[in-house]
Amino acid sequence: MNEWIEELCDLAAAGESAVLVTVAGIRGSAPREIGAKMIVTASETIGTIGGGQLEYQSTRIAAGLLEDDRNSLRSFPLGSSMGQCCGGVVEILFEPVSAGMPAWLRDLRALYGQRQPAMLVTRISRTAPAKFVVTADSVYGDEASDERMVAVARELLEGSKPDARRQVQEFYEPAVMPDLNIAVFGAGHVGSAVVRALAGLDCNIRWIDSRRNMFRDVPANVRAIETSEPALEVAAMPAGSFYLVMTHSHSLDFDICDRILRRADERYCGLIGSLSKRRRFEKRYRQQGMAQGVIERLVCPIGVDGISGKKPAEIAVSVAAEVLKVRELAADARVTEYPENVHPIGR
Repeated sequence: MNEWIEELCDLAAAGESAVLVTVAGIRGSAPREIGAKMIVTASETIGTIGGGQLEYQSTRIAAGLLEDDRNSLRSFPLGSSMGQCCGGVVEILFEPVSAGMPAWLRDLRALYGQRQPAMLVTRISRTAPAKFVVTADSVYGDEASDERMVAVARELLEGSKPDARRQVQEFYEPAVMPDLNIAVFGAGHVGSAVVRALAGLDCNIRWIDSRRNMFRDVPANVRAIETSEPALEVAAMPAGSFYLVMTHSHSLDFDICDRILRRADERYCGLIGSLSKRRRFEKRYRQQGMAQGVIERLVCPIGVDGISGKKPAEIAVSVAAEVLKVRELAADARVTEYPENVHPIGR
């Protein structure tokens, strides 16, 4: 997730020195993916790169670089000497931010806030470091950009799902709003638990209810919507969205699911309830002329097999797991092509 952008901006604006710590390369097995980040200041650590000795040693090194102005790339074998059994090798990039707001960070925050896809490009070099931000038609930051690196960044941005990529001393990191869009209808006990479980993912959530004063502790990536016509919010979702329907009213559930299924572009339409509830809904949809193939897209009951608990937290874990499972199956079905000489690290 990209919360680090706002966190680092706040620290820079306050004049507080920090070191941005990034997983910049992986060989073999590792606790976190390339691009994972944490921020180290004199008083706290924000985020995680996987815990254990890797994170402990990285935090210690970063603390020693707080007043430095030079980047550093270090390699950590995750074997017995580190007390971690992953067995791979992780390269960590340390980038001190101690002289106010760098131009690349200022511009990256603005672009991300505008939901404009961008690629953060870094030349990892102690003698000629560079860091700039590339979009489809512009280059931002005060470092001299490299035309070839800009071209590679744009080609990566054009991919269906750009990920962080490393090529020798060049590092490409996407700053793109997540494409996992979820609508949760219902802010009762179960709906609230589901939103809490999902909010930790890299996603955008629209949380909808018709009742007054139902929303409490709304996470940053959640937009709470109180409306007298919740079903109309179906039209506001982008194609390929996930829908979780769990309102206080069966008739409202029916109307919402009807609109979702008739859109015919959902990735997942999940309805909370029993098999008997599903059968009642199926019968009414058939009476209204809905094709059986459309009706079969409705998922009810929801949640992964093997979890039968009825407590809100148990349901939330099961539903979140099913959403992730559906997303992973869809990702596995896609074929991703990378530009020449650019390859995913550790895959």
